[in-house]
Formats: sequence, structure tokens, C-alpha cells
Amino acid sequence: MFSKILKLAVALGLSLLASSALAQSSTNLPGLSVNFGQGVNLVDTIEILALFTVLTLAPAILILCTCFTRIIVVLSFMRQAIGTQNMPPNQLLIGFALFLSIFVMKPTGVEIYDQALKPYMAKKVSSTYAISKIELSLRKFMTKQVRKADIALFYDVTGEPAPATVNEVPIHFLIPAFIISELKTAFQIGFLLYIPFLILDMVVASVLMAMGMMMLPPVVISLPFKLLLFVLVDGWQLVTGSILRSFN
Repeated sequence: MFSKILKLAVALGLSLLASSALAQSSTNLPGLSVNFGQGVNLVDTIEILALFTVLTLAPAILILCTCFTRIIVVLSFMRQAIGTQNMPPNQLLIGFALFLSIFVMKPTGVEIYDQALKPYMAKKVSSTYAISKIELSLRKFMTKQVRKADIALFYDVTGEPAPATVNEVPIHFLIPAFIISELKTAFQIGFLLYIPFLILDMVVASVLMAMGMMMLPPVVISLPFKLLLFVLVDGWQLVTGSILRSFN
């Protein structure tokens, strides 16, 4: 093994010596040059950097600037109200909320594609113009759902004068106000979902106490009745319809 390594090293050394001798004896050999391009546009580099930044922030934009927040919170409340723990699983709820968000945000998405993405990909408009159009489309959706009281909160904190219209509200004021409005609406819907299941829990607990079965957890008995009630009233259709109609 050592002899093979030694032979390989000797052969490598001889080849290096031969190549160096050939380079010294031949002065007219063609040279090799690498050209990395000239006139690199710094603006294009900044645009690529901005694009990757937007892609990195895409999950946050999807959650915070669309209807996804309200939908996933309501679905989580529904699962807790039924008392099924991790059923449906989180992956299923998130996927369902994502497709419902696509359904609700379809008009906004079509507007963004027609007025911003399509002209930008055709190189008819600049990236700044496309971003302004995307912001305008999202702003239209958020202004329909946000409450004026939530917007006024941020103006009260900062002490700045309130604008005359909602369209004049800066985007860094509008987005957190929109999130607060979405959370409040989702909690209101969740409270209404809890009421029938809470009444059923109270009835089952009262019956168990009257029968002297205080050691038996009421949740064990009420869970099958909750599932039966939810199936009989077609709960998935009612909840989904309530969520979708809440955006109108």
C-alpha cells in the first residue's frame, strides 16, 4: 500500500515538472482569461435582494395581511369547543384555512396579478410600481375589515393627528389595526361556537351529579353527544359558511 502511494506521488511530481518545463519553453501558447462581465447593474442586484426578502416574509404576509388569521383562529376554537384535542390535526386545519383564504382572497389575487405581477413580468412597469399596486390591493381588502377604533388606537399612542379617510392611513398603522380587528371578530365567532357545547357539558355534568357519579369526568360522556350534535346539524358546513359570510 505504501509503495503504491509512493509511486503515485512520484508520478504526480514528474507530471508537474513536465508541465512547468513546457510552460517555460513555450511562450506562444494561448492564454486563458475569465471575464465576469462588465457594467454590472447595481439596481438589478438590489431588486433580486428585495425579491428574496419578500419571499422570506411571505408566510408572515400571508398570515397577517389576509383572512388567514380569522379562519385559523375560528377553526381552533371549534376544535377546542368540541373537545377532540388534536382531531382534526393541525396540518389539516392549516391546510383547510389556507384554501379558504385562497377562496376569499381570489378577487384580490386576480387584481394583484393583472395590475402588478403580469406587467412586471412583461417588463412593462418597474418593481416600485408593482409593489405599490400590490400594497394598494391589499389595502383595499384590509380597509373593508378593519375597525376605525383599532386604527385610532395607534394614533392615540403615537399622538399623531388622525387622517380624514382610511385610505390615508400608513401601512404600518393599518396592518396591526387589521390584525386586532381580525382577532376580535374571530373571538366573537369562537364564543358563539362555544355556547351550545358548553350547555351540553353543563347538562351532562348535572345529570352525573344527580346520579352520584361524581368521579366520572363529564367530558368522557359529553364528547360522543357533542360529535353527534355536530354531525346532525352539519357543523362543518355551518362553520365554514359563517366564516365566509363574515367577510361580506
